[in-house]
Formats: sequence, C-alpha cells, structure tokens
Amino acid sequence: MSPTRYSENRFKVALTGVLQAIREERHMPFHIAMGILMVIAGWFFSISKVEWLVLLLTIALVITTELMNTAIERTVDLVTEEIHPLAKSAKDIAAGAVIVTAAFAVIIGIIIFYTPVMDWLQQVWNR
Repeated sequence: MSPTRYSENRFKVALTGVLQAIREERHMPFHIAMGILMVIAGWFFSISKVEWLVLLLTIALVITTELMNTAIERTVDLVTEEIHPLAKSAKDIAAGAVIVTAAFAVIIGIIIFYTPVMDWLQQVWNR
C-alpha cells in the first residue's frame, strides 16, 4: 500500500470512528451542538484571537475526552460482560474525565463570554 493510500485509509477509519460516536453515543450530539453554539457566539461577539484559540482548544478537548470515554467503555464491554469492580471503576473514571473537562469548559466559556454578553445586554436594555 502506498504512503498516500495508507494515510487516506487511516483518515477514513478515524472519521468513521468519530461519526459512529456521534450517531451512537447519547452525549456526543450535545457536545457537538454546544461547540457549534460557542463558535457562533464567538463570531457574534467578535472574540479575540487568543479567546478563539482557548475556545477551540476547549471544544476539541471536550469532544476528544468524550471519544476516549466511549473507547474505554467499549473496550471494557468487549473484555468482560460480567459486572466487575475494576470494569466499573474504569468506566466511572473515564466518565469522570468527561465531567471534569465539561465543567472546566463551562468555566472557560463564562470567562470568555461574560463581559461581551453583559455589554450586549446593557445595550439592548438601554435602547
């Protein structure tokens, strides 16, 4: 297989995994929707380049963490169908990583958007 063909195949496999997670994982569409909403808000409020970098990295981190959580859950399910304390622990820790990442994403969103939203609301109220 040529290097180009190999790279194309790897990209296709990776994209298939992302699309599968979007279709099959209950929380993934929410994370995608929130990411899109934040990008629209960033455009609407004309956030700075640094804020864009932080925002986009945060969105990517939340989605990546959810993808890793999904991979861990499926791997655990593949290894054992029995309820085992270590299997439960692995799944709980992976889910915890998503919660921590999402919580920090909310905090980052508040830091980025609080002032622009308050300024905009003040303009709307003073009309």
